[in-house]
Amino acid sequence: MLDSIRKIFGLTQPERRIARAPEGERWYVIGDVHGRKDLLDALKVAIEDDDAEAGKADTTVVFLGDLVDRGPDSAGVIKLARKWGKERKVRYLAGNHEEMFLQSFDDKEVLRHFLKHGGRETVLSYGMKRKEYNKLKVSDLQEAMQDLVPKKDREFLESFEEMIVVGDYVLAHAGINPARPIDQQKRSDLLWIRERFLRHKEPFSHVVVHGHTIFEAVEDQEHRIGIDTGAFRTGRLTAMVIEGDRRRTIQAVADEDGAISIEKVDA
Repeated sequence: MLDSIRKIFGLTQPERRIARAPEGERWYVIGDVHGRKDLLDALKVAIEDDDAEAGKADTTVVFLGDLVDRGPDSAGVIKLARKWGKERKVRYLAGNHEEMFLQSFDDKEVLRHFLKHGGRETVLSYGMKRKEYNKLKVSDLQEAMQDLVPKKDREFLESFEEMIVVGDYVLAHAGINPARPIDQQKRSDLLWIRERFLRHKEPFSHVVVHGHTIFEAVEDQEHRIGIDTGAFRTGRLTAMVIEGDRRRTIQAVADEDGAISIEKVDA
C-alpha cells in the first residue's frame, strides 16, 4: 500500500541506470595525461597487473585524448603510448590539445594559442633549451618544430579516433552534442564541447565517459562520467575499468615528494 502511494505522488527514487559492456570484454579507459609520464608509467604497470589478476577477457586500453601539453614530458608520453600499442590492444582518441599541436605546424595563430595553453612544455619536452625557446619568434619556432618533432609522432597523433562505442557506453574526449544522435556527432564537439554537454541533465542514448573538464574526483552523473582528474595539476591520473555491468577506477597518485602510489576503488 505504501509503495503504491509513493508511486502515485512520485516519491519513489528512480532506478540507477545500469550500463553494460559487451560480454567477455574488459576496457581500461585512461583520462587526460597531459605530459605526466611519471604517472602514466605507474598506471601502465597497475593496469597490466590488474588485467592479469582479473582473469581472462578481451581487453582493450583506451586513451581519452590530451596526452600532450602542460605537464613536463609530452614527448615521453607519446613514445610510451605508441609503444604500449605494439604490446597489446590500445586505442587512442583525439583530444583538443592533439588537434592544436598538429595544426600549429602550419598555422601561426593556432601555434600562438597552443603555446599559451601548455604547448611550450610540449616543445621543451622534445629537447629544445628554454633559452633558445625564449629567443625564437613564432615563425622561427614553427620552422624549428618541423625538425624537432619526429614525423612518426605526428603521424601517430594524426591516426587518433574521434569516438568509440562500447556496448551501452560512448567514449569521447570532451563529450557529445546533446542535440545530435551518436552516429551524427561532429569532430569539433567530440574534441571541444563543454557547457552544453555538462549542463545537460537528461539521459543520453549511451553513458558517456569523457575527459577534457577537470574534476577533483571522478564525476559520475549516471548519464556521463568525467574522469579527467587534472593529472598535470593534482598529480592524480585516473583509469576507469568497464566490464559487464560493473565499473571501478585505478588511479596513480603522486604525493608532495613525488612518490607515486596506486589507489583502486569499486564504483
